[in-house]
Amino acid sequence: MDTRPHIMSADVPRPDSSTPVATGAAGVSVVVPVKDEADNVASLIGEIASALSTEPTFEIVYVDDGSSDDTLARLRVLMAEVPQLRIIGHARSAGQSMAIASGIDAATNDTIVTLDGDGQNDPADIPAALVTYRAHPGPAPVMVCGHRVNRRDTWMKRLSSRIANSVRSGLLGDGTPDTGCGLKVFSRQVFLALPRFDHMHRFLPALMIRQGGIALSVPVNHRARAGGRSKYGVWNRLWVGIVDLFGVIWLIRRGVRPEVTEITRDQEQKP
Repeated sequence: MDTRPHIMSADVPRPDSSTPVATGAAGVSVVVPVKDEADNVASLIGEIASALSTEPTFEIVYVDDGSSDDTLARLRVLMAEVPQLRIIGHARSAGQSMAIASGIDAATNDTIVTLDGDGQNDPADIPAALVTYRAHPGPAPVMVCGHRVNRRDTWMKRLSSRIANSVRSGLLGDGTPDTGCGLKVFSRQVFLALPRFDHMHRFLPALMIRQGGIALSVPVNHRARAGGRSKYGVWNRLWVGIVDLFGVIWLIRRGVRPEVTEITRDQEQKP
């Protein structure tokens, strides 16, 4: 059965995921997955545009993951007001990871910033995260991850997240204290080389390290949800994550990266 999301191309022409984008290009693409976040889209888009006002080129790619409320309608209205806004729509919900992937597939810049659509991530933290990302130009690919030092969630969410992060970090060794934070910065080209699966967004630092990269954490602000309802509870956040965790461990153990050398024609032949 085909589990790929049905993308409504009538909203915005979507480049193929193989579309080449120049690494190190000046532009930034902010990818925001949303589902039933009608009350949050206008204010968050305004904050993102303000935070990136000093960037020479940027775009805001919203991915509507089959919302049943007015999210898509409000985004369409905002397109007339915010020229940098683009919309990708899933005809049916495919989950947060697939929504992020659809947005990155459609992005036109190599520098990707992801942000949760509920408004709890603060767009004002994006410039500092970009500074950290650009301070490490290579050769190893870099992912900058937000670390929500002061969580504005219920005690149960904070507890379940703390347990999940401790278990994950201990087993994967990704050195990331808060992999669940939606604010991340990384290269589109590197993301396209990652294996895709449901809930992969929770393991992006470990997958980056699997590709020979590094994951850096920076402290970021965290805000209380202003509107809408959370899509995650304790059980689907914890138990599903445990199942996925063992799958990622399997991937990492089989992610052999051979040492590659190029043999040139003018190299001295040795017996």
